[in-house]
Amino acid sequence: MRKLLVTGGAGFIGSEFVRQAVKRGYSISVIDALSYAGDLARIQTVEKQITFYKTDIGNVDFLQHIFLTERPDAVVHWAAESHVDRSIEDATPFLATNINGTRNLLEVSRHHDIKRFVNISTDEVYGELGAVGHFHETTPLSPNSPYSVTKASADMLGRAYFRTYGVPVITVRPSNNYGPWQYPEKLIPVVLMKALNNEKIPVYGKGDNIREWLFVSDCAGAVFSVLDHGEPGDIFNVGSGEEKTNMEVVRRILHLMGKSETLIEFVKDRPGHDHRYSLDSTKIRKQLGWGELFPFEKGIKETVEWYMDNMTWVESKIVCSKE
Repeated sequence: MRKLLVTGGAGFIGSEFVRQAVKRGYSISVIDALSYAGDLARIQTVEKQITFYKTDIGNVDFLQHIFLTERPDAVVHWAAESHVDRSIEDATPFLATNINGTRNLLEVSRHHDIKRFVNISTDEVYGELGAVGHFHETTPLSPNSPYSVTKASADMLGRAYFRTYGVPVITVRPSNNYGPWQYPEKLIPVVLMKALNNEKIPVYGKGDNIREWLFVSDCAGAVFSVLDHGEPGDIFNVGSGEEKTNMEVVRRILHLMGKSETLIEFVKDRPGHDHRYSLDSTKIRKQLGWGELFPFEKGIKETVEWYMDNMTWVESKIVCSKE
């Protein structure tokens, strides 16, 4: 499987996967609509080694053209609307991209000789946990936000197309990703941006919501393990095992930047805010031999350094989002 079709390849995580894929010697075709969160700058270093198509995965006719032209061996489906806050404000684009777009890709794929379809889901499809326990691949899905509902729908569509039509779908459910190139609307880049400008840093509620933090390159590496060694119909959780409250993350960033915690400002909590996610990733570790290379302390230092060195890009994204 050397020819990959990657959706969302100009996004935060998708672009990391594309950069790694080029280094690994894959032939890569990338689809991206270049919405507000997409940016060709993320894949500029490999632009001569890939074929790029600017299109929305809602465009079935053009998807068909791409499949006929590129004849991919496998599809790796990263494309998604992903920000929970935006889904609360307006779920419409989430329904269009995450559900209908995924269905379009699956439908086109079933009429071509695809060897693997890696469907990227999220830990948020499971809902929330109490103070103890972990989500397993067999845990029933119980999403709570409009975003996670659309991702659960895409997740289940993939499994339905495997069961009903034999499309060789493998489902991957990663935990919270962070790292370089993340669009400045998520927690870590927002904290970095605000701290650099000595602005108040908004933290939802009491800051005690718990997430499992996974460095972006480790997430991409896990998907290569799934692509190369996973079996169609399988499901894999991908997490670091490192749980942090939002306050722990914020304080660590401020410490690394030499900034005062007086910048922290607690704000009204997000509606329906899940308290805790935690994945049991034993399966991918034992069956596929995957393991993370970036513990949180190493990953967050690299992330802080990257943002401090690339504030021009971050500020350009902020300006675009306000226009």
